[in-house]
Amino acid sequence: MRDGTADPRRRVPRTDALLADPGLAAAADTFGRDRVKAAVVAAQDRARRGEITPERVRDAALAALRSPAPRAVLNATGVVLHTNLGRAALSAAAVEALVAAAGHTDVELDLATGRRARRGRAALAALAAAVPDARAVHVVNNGAAALVLAATALAAGREIVVSRGELVEIGDGFRLPDLLASTGARLREVGTTNRTTLGDYAAVIGPDTGFVLKVHPSNFVVTGFTSAVGVDRLATLGVPVVADIGSGLLAPDPLLPAEPDATTTLRAGAHLVTASGDKLLGGPQAGLLLGDAALVDRLRRHPLARALRVDKLTLAALAATLHRPDTPTRAALHADAARLRERTERLRDRLAADGCKTEVVPAVAVVGGGGAPGVELESWVLSLPERYARPLRTGAPPVLGRLAHGRLLLDLRCVPADADDVLRAAILRVRVRGDG
Repeated sequence: MRDGTADPRRRVPRTDALLADPGLAAAADTFGRDRVKAAVVAAQDRARRGEITPERVRDAALAALRSPAPRAVLNATGVVLHTNLGRAALSAAAVEALVAAAGHTDVELDLATGRRARRGRAALAALAAAVPDARAVHVVNNGAAALVLAATALAAGREIVVSRGELVEIGDGFRLPDLLASTGARLREVGTTNRTTLGDYAAVIGPDTGFVLKVHPSNFVVTGFTSAVGVDRLATLGVPVVADIGSGLLAPDPLLPAEPDATTTLRAGAHLVTASGDKLLGGPQAGLLLGDAALVDRLRRHPLARALRVDKLTLAALAATLHRPDTPTRAALHADAARLRERTERLRDRLAADGCKTEVVPAVAVVGGGGAPGVELESWVLSLPERYARPLRTGAPPVLGRLAHGRLLLDLRCVPADADDVLRAAILRVRVRGDG
């Protein structure tokens, strides 16, 4: 007969004992006893199903009672702009600006005159200063919205000429052709998947052409027998050229030589550039529109622009990011591999002193966020057994790494240096509990 005392379900703490716990008792003052009890019962059920150990019931109940806001996560994946983790981590300056903007602000008021002023003028001025080649700028709520506004204002009921090789899927099943067709524009596809020439575009330009669209295929690379037409040559066709550069790089970066930037694209002759604010720029989610003054003003005054406008928090964070471009994104991209190795080895040695054996191995990090496909960043990772992955991911704070060949790899590239102690403690908690 099986010994019932060995059943871990017998170690699940009793409800009354948990409700008497000081932490849960304090939570009852905030959330109410009924809600706390429901969290306790749910955590007990998880333990009985084997999802968590009985010793983690209290922590699981407390975790369930936290604010419904997204939880802060330590990004140890080696993906700088991880879409599932919210892409760019904001700088300290941007966070400070967000807090300041949480109350009443002068977002649409001139304090000198006491009269209404242009909304978000500080952020717009900072964006214009960052890209002097843009004659005018505007900001909407994300990159897709920027392209939708351009298509609606410039080509509704008309044609958008675009290469077949640039009709991309932008993530989560959203496809560029569907997005553009939803605006009432008609797509005029030219060329083939791998080769498009200037003659292909010229052959279809006519009175119905709203603009020529140039899309940077930011999440894949086509190699081999290929041909594409640059913005400089498209600008000779006599119609507006809209270039979607995607990742929000405002000026050239030697680390990313193949990634288009707004400054170079405008100088090449693009009439309008669209981009995202929460990728390589390292700011909040936003859609940037830069270019010809008449075109930008036309978009800004279109009725749809009101529905796509950004809130005061985004404007504040964007302005701060542009004024102080030393963002976590930039730091992670340009992190020195040798220093990363030293830092990772220090963490390994400290864990070893605590009886936790790990390894430091070379690895490759990536840009992510649909930017700079094919670019590999030399890196070093802390290698742990795969069984550490789930308890670290569900811990407090959650730690997310990547799995490869039966190992959990933790890359410190995107982990703030002052969080190394937090990461060490999280690893040791898993080891002590026996989950690892």
